[in-house]
Amino acid sequence: MTASNQQQINDWNGPVGERWLTYNEWLDERTAAYGRAAFDAAAVRPGEAVLDIGCGAGATSFELARAVGAGGSVIGVDVSEPLIGRARDRAQPLGLPVEFRLADASAPLFPPQSFDLLFSRFGVMFFDDPVAAFTQLRKTLKPGGRLAFACWQEPAKNDWYVLPLNAIGGIVEQAPIDTQAPGPFNFSDPQRVQRILSEAGFEQIELKPFQAPFYCGRGDTREAVAEDALEQVFRVGPISRLLAAQSEEIRERATAAIRAALAGIATEQGIEVGGATWVVTARSP
Repeated sequence: MTASNQQQINDWNGPVGERWLTYNEWLDERTAAYGRAAFDAAAVRPGEAVLDIGCGAGATSFELARAVGAGGSVIGVDVSEPLIGRARDRAQPLGLPVEFRLADASAPLFPPQSFDLLFSRFGVMFFDDPVAAFTQLRKTLKPGGRLAFACWQEPAKNDWYVLPLNAIGGIVEQAPIDTQAPGPFNFSDPQRVQRILSEAGFEQIELKPFQAPFYCGRGDTREAVAEDALEQVFRVGPISRLLAAQSEEIRERATAAIRAALAGIATEQGIEVGGATWVVTARSP
């Protein structure tokens, strides 16, 4: 295991995992449309065996389990012990054909030809060595088995991420977003995704763009909506980490700038910003 991959595991069992655990229902709701696009592309069939990569607290695994039915099986894997714990708790009363494992999907976990489908909603962009990870994962597919996942397009097309960063551009120095490192935009370059999956041995690789609004903020007034959205910005994404090392004065100025940016687009119905993904599909030989 590389140091970088270990860092990802540490993060998802530390502050990142705790934030996602606290707000997993909110996050599931906000990302449901993007996951549904990948789910539709996966064309899940009754009786299939499915691996859900980076399953988080289990929302996508449950949907997959309902689709495969009693004759099928779903295994959800994630490196975050808090999220896997939540997934197991949620699964108990449902009676679905699903189990959850605390594991790194990029490591050898399953025998060859175990699955009909590999699925992920935003769970594959954190591999330190994606070619090696997908090579290992491909071996777990049956001949002709399928891969389907959702990943974010370039940052500029995802206002949910860059709007707060742009708002504080003149206040806090920011390094460029590294789209070649493990993180939300690691698979934003379609040519890079093609190359990674091709080198991993996949065939019939396709990337189709999908866009849907990303909704932020709830409240009875525009001001309340903006304030709720501001809280959401600090819940997930890079802002909390970026401001952690700044002075109190800088943090206050940055918070005010983000609040103003959100208030400028808030309505009484909420805030709608851009969200754009790739829906990626491929097959094993």
